[in-house]
Amino acid sequence: MTAPQTATIIPLDNVDPALVEALLDTAFEPGRHKRTAYKVREGTDWLPGLSFAALDAEEMLVGSIQCWPVALNDEAGRAHPMIMVGPVAVLPEHQGMGYGQALMSASMAGIDERAPLPQVMIGDPEYYGRFWGFANEHTAGWSLPGAFERHRLLVRCDNPAVLPKTGTLGPWLR
Repeated sequence: MTAPQTATIIPLDNVDPALVEALLDTAFEPGRHKRTAYKVREGTDWLPGLSFAALDAEEMLVGSIQCWPVALNDEAGRAHPMIMVGPVAVLPEHQGMGYGQALMSASMAGIDERAPLPQVMIGDPEYYGRFWGFANEHTAGWSLPGAFERHRLLVRCDNPAVLPKTGTLGPWLR
């Protein structure tokens, strides 16, 4: 899969927030705010340096990605900071054209390799594992503040030894 030749990736903070909300409603449905991922990042603001928008050839918004500060809180009460990736949203009529892959690649490229925080997401392990190295093998003992499919809780980390075996994922309110 390659990025569409007509895609333009820009920082998400250059886009009217109302347009982003309308895109998310179209891509996921208006009831999306009840999803567990929203509870995990509740009370935080998305990270501008890792959040992007995709524009088509007519410079219309067709996709977005947001990343959020979260933490895995272990049983001792210690917060282990992480970056929650998503939602990755593409308008239904533009899905399968590479916009989502371009957004993910832009976001992952923005992570500072000198001190990368683990990245966590709820997504398809085959897709996100194949392209970006996300896996569920280290998340079996993690919990979320709501219902989720355990095999879809994924993490990407250069050194998995730093990941707690157990804990609850929630907002990183520093």
